[in-house]
Amino acid sequence: MVDKFKQFCGYITIVGPTNSGKSTLVNRFMGTKVSIVTHKVQTTRTRVLGVLTKKPFQVVFIDTPGIFVPVRRLERAMVSAAWRGVYDADKILLLIDSKKGIREEVINIVRELKKIGKIPILVLNKIDLIPRSDLLSLAKRFSEVSDFPSIFMVSALNGDGVSDLLEKLLEELPSGPWLYPEDQLTDLNERLFAAEITREKLFLHLHQELPYSLTVETEEWKNCGDGSVKIHQIVYVERAGQRGIILGKGGKQIKRIGIEAREELEQILCCRVHLFVFVKVREKWRDEPARYREIGLDFVN
Repeated sequence: MVDKFKQFCGYITIVGPTNSGKSTLVNRFMGTKVSIVTHKVQTTRTRVLGVLTKKPFQVVFIDTPGIFVPVRRLERAMVSAAWRGVYDADKILLLIDSKKGIREEVINIVRELKKIGKIPILVLNKIDLIPRSDLLSLAKRFSEVSDFPSIFMVSALNGDGVSDLLEKLLEELPSGPWLYPEDQLTDLNERLFAAEITREKLFLHLHQELPYSLTVETEEWKNCGDGSVKIHQIVYVERAGQRGIILGKGGKQIKRIGIEAREELEQILCCRVHLFVFVKVREKWRDEPARYREIGLDFVN
């Protein structure tokens, strides 16, 4: 029986290959959106904390970028952020796309975790996409890859199995004082969160490599006297042609993206939002330390 006067708190990091559903799972745990989600790989660029408080427990979920073999500087910074989240964790969830199964990238992650003495709980995600017989076979094959202490099967999208996983995590939280106020949901400040919402809409509307060639920064945030908020954002791209694609004919594309971002921000902030989004060309933004600081990444060589 849990002592109601005692507090429990711990960091739980979620790692895995790109597009395995890490952000969707964190949002499902939280019951609200703290991390942006798209169908494209490498959507998450930095660590995002989701703080779930259910007395006497406080769980700090660390949503990390997908782990893959990086090539460019930005990719190296993203993967570095993911591994940094591993070192900070009291417990690790290794999230796998069940439909993709056991791939070399998964084996490599397991090997690296073993090297640093971290044994994760294995979570097979997207179980709604494969037959149960195949799922049981996959779990058996994974148990032969490594001695996982537990294997859970979930659908982060529809919630199947997530409550059982959360219950297990709460049971094993170490005792200790809470690290965040009871009403705090994330460590993202409003400016960065607003920029992430706009970047999500850009990812959803743009195709091929263009989303990976841009970044969004909140340049100005002003609380107005009537209770509304005025937000100015800049979308940085690398070439003039990319700017034209984002703007669209007669500016229709960026207007549609801005409307969608504004509507979601109004729901989240519970106030009227005046959102102004500008697109600027900055050829080497991926080589500028300031751009990395703005989105919470270390500038790596």
